[in-house]
Amino acid sequence: MRYWTPHNFMGVPVDGYRRPTCLLTRQAARALHRAQRSFLRRGFSLKVYDCYRPQRAVDHFVRWAKDLGDQRMKGEFYPREDKAKLFDDGYIAAKSGHSRGSTVDLTLVRLPAVPTLPYVPGEPLTSCYGPKATRFPDNSLDMGTGFDCFDTLAHTLDPRIHGRQLSNRLLLKSGLERAGFVNLPEEWWHFTFQPEPFPDTYFDFPVG
Repeated sequence: MRYWTPHNFMGVPVDGYRRPTCLLTRQAARALHRAQRSFLRRGFSLKVYDCYRPQRAVDHFVRWAKDLGDQRMKGEFYPREDKAKLFDDGYIAAKSGHSRGSTVDLTLVRLPAVPTLPYVPGEPLTSCYGPKATRFPDNSLDMGTGFDCFDTLAHTLDPRIHGRQLSNRLLLKSGLERAGFVNLPEEWWHFTFQPEPFPDTYFDFPVG
C-alpha cells in the first residue's frame, strides 16, 4: 500500500493511512475477489497499491501540490510535468473517487512472485516511464510506466504503448472488467466497481 510508505509522488507517508490495509465496500471487495481467483487460475496475482482513500489524504495531496518548492520526487513520478500544472492537467483534484470506497489502484504479478525491493528515502530516482530495467524495481508485469506516473504514457490506450506492455495492460483491464470494474482511461492502474454503492459520499475515516 504505497501511501502508507514514503514511496509515492510526495515522498512522505500520506495523512490518514495508519496501516497498510486495503479497505473497500463489500460489493467492490467481492468483485475484486472474483477477479483475483480468475487471475490465479492463469498464473497471475493482483497487486494492490491503493484502495479506499480518506478525504484527509486527498487534502494532503492538494496541500503538497500547492507547495511548488517541494519537488523531491519529481525525478520518478513527474519528470516531464510542471508541478504548477498538476491541477490543470488533472493529476491532482480536491475530490477522489477512492474516497467513495469502490475504487482500487492495482497491477498484475506473475507467480511465483519475487519480493519487491524496499524503497530507501533519498536514493537516486529514475523516471516512471523509462525502460522497466531502469525503473524502480517492482515485481509486477511491465505496464509501460510505473504506478502514479504523472505522464500521458500512463493513459491506458496511449498509442505509444504497444507489444507486451499493451498486452499486459489489456490483460489487467479485461480481467477486471469481467468482474464489474471500469477503468479510468488516464490511468492504466485505476479501476472502479460499478454500480458504486456510495456514488455521492466521500468518506474521511482513517485507514487502520
